[in-house]
Amino acid sequence: MIGTTSLTEFLSPAVRDMQPSGIRRYFDYAAGRKDIISLGVGEPDFVTPKPVRDACIAALEKGRTSYTPNAGLPELREAIADYLAGSFGMAYDPADEVLVTNGSSEAIDLALRALITPGDEILIPEPCFIAYSPIAALFGGVNVPIETKAENGFKLTADALREKLTPRSKILMVSYPSNPTGGIMTREDWLPIAKLAEEHNLVIITDEIYAELTYGRVHESLAALPGMKERTLLVSGFSKAFAMTGWRVGYTCGPSELVSAMLKIHQYTAMCAPIIGQIAALESLVNGLEEKDRMVESYDKRRQFFVAGLRKIGLPCHEPLGSFYAFPSIARTGLSSDEFATRLLDEVGVVAVPGHVFGVGGEGFIRCCYAAAQSQLEEALERIDTFVQTL
Repeated sequence: MIGTTSLTEFLSPAVRDMQPSGIRRYFDYAAGRKDIISLGVGEPDFVTPKPVRDACIAALEKGRTSYTPNAGLPELREAIADYLAGSFGMAYDPADEVLVTNGSSEAIDLALRALITPGDEILIPEPCFIAYSPIAALFGGVNVPIETKAENGFKLTADALREKLTPRSKILMVSYPSNPTGGIMTREDWLPIAKLAEEHNLVIITDEIYAELTYGRVHESLAALPGMKERTLLVSGFSKAFAMTGWRVGYTCGPSELVSAMLKIHQYTAMCAPIIGQIAALESLVNGLEEKDRMVESYDKRRQFFVAGLRKIGLPCHEPLGSFYAFPSIARTGLSSDEFATRLLDEVGVVAVPGHVFGVGGEGFIRCCYAAAQSQLEEALERIDTFVQTL
């Protein structure tokens, strides 16, 4: 009986064995401490632009507080389709190939739930966003990490993918621009990957939440290559590029058969994304693109400053061409990434995330988010320099 037994015994083994977020541990550790500079949170330092906030206040005054259609407001789905077509050359039917979700995280969860049969192998280039493997494991997926390396910009290569393919390979989960590395993939990089995906009949989930945050070039999606749309699910959202993390609005686009399967799960678990968040997302696409571009320009300036500063300190850092993260190597210090990050916080009050939490290939690196005020970045570099000089 429950009254005489620990409830832990009733938990799903997959949940019981799941490790807490390695990122959250550092946030909790730093909580309440004064004089902390955090480069750990993957979040814009901008607030949502005022026209977007004003549009939502006006909507609330008009009483727009109801459910929306399960798939999202029709006008928002149409705006998403128009935006992707105009910005990245991808054509989706807003009626049955676009689904609005509670952030891009829900879209990833829905996609993996809809696709995985226990025992299926999910190929995941790492270092990567920490959520993919735990979510896939919940549904019985077998995670197969593919190590990417700093010397080639943390790109996924055809050779590395080919080595991991087996008859049970089903899903290729990619995310470029990359969190945590800032790596990107070009059309030329994607072409051999697309060929392998076709040859081995892989379904692709491409997380493109940082698609707008590229520097000196336009993001190129695997989904835009010939023959790839039919086997690729694109996931994105408004959190990063539009400074809307708390609004919880994402979206997914892809083949109608897969989107409709995800919609069934979404109907039963979430009903719909918040209406005010959807109104904010629509306003961002209609009247917020210039502000988005200004934010990206600001990130680029900070990117150049911060990466140059890390290199001057003596921490090698590949050129991050996307997202808003630097992923410097700390190998020369002789410390593990966990030791480096812990001591950096304890001794000089700077929060960075140890690279090992992002999977294979992450050890020996730390992730630093440069979406922080210029003054904070300057102070952070001074403190990191002081710390490194003591080693």
